[in-house]
Amino acid sequence: MSLPILALLAAAVQSAAPTTLPSTPRLGTEAARCRPHETGPAILVTVEGLKDRAGTLRAEVYPATDGDFLADDNVLVSQGKTFRRAVIAVPPSGPAQLCLRVPAAGDYSLSVVHSRSGGHGFSLLHDGIGFAGNPRLGHSKPSAEAARIVAHGGITPTTVVMNYRSGLFSFAPLKH
Repeated sequence: MSLPILALLAAAVQSAAPTTLPSTPRLGTEAARCRPHETGPAILVTVEGLKDRAGTLRAEVYPATDGDFLADDNVLVSQGKTFRRAVIAVPPSGPAQLCLRVPAAGDYSLSVVHSRSGGHGFSLLHDGIGFAGNPRLGHSKPSAEAARIVAHGGITPTTVVMNYRSGLFSFAPLKH
């Protein structure tokens, strides 16, 4: 092939590549928003073990595969994969619950972040994290299987226990 044809092929492949959406903390929140009297499929997350009642809670639903679990939300949405996010202010008292609609009954992986400052990021020093199934965390993130939840056709309840920094690089639930 001549050089101009190769250049045209390269340009065609590049233009056919999927583009990622601009990053925004609101990505996935509209699709996740539960309706009044939600019938499902949805996941109702009760968060326990909060360090304090400051900041926000952010629950995120991912495909239940290691390559997609905790992947960049912009990439997942651009690839047509499931990503849902719900964010609430930590309630001053009582149960902390988040509801996330999912596209269908099935397997997902779920994470919850307690952003004590109320920001969108995650501070290793200050913030908490938890996962469906409440796997032991130690020094690394859990596998998608360890954080898996099976959503049913209706409302699927789950309880997530928060973990906060407990050592140099490890996370664990608070000791009472």
